[in-house]
Amino acid sequence: MKRIPKQYQDAIFQSVDKLATFPDCEGLNIKSLKNHKYEYRMRVGRYRVVFDDKKAVKVIAIQEVKKRDDRTY
Repeated sequence: MKRIPKQYQDAIFQSVDKLATFPDCEGLNIKSLKNHKYEYRMRVGRYRVVFDDKKAVKVIAIQEVKKRDDRTY
């Protein structure tokens, strides 16, 4: 996160905070991933936050935050 510009960091943190109500969170660009090591991705501007949702205990583990390019997925 240190290498991400401050304006994007703020947007990412705000979006991640909204994941507390996942899967009922609205207004977030979340997509289920197929054939990927993580379950979901959330689009925040030019960045993608990939995460898993542990339903038993309701823990959302943020795995990576990457700038979108040809190698993101």
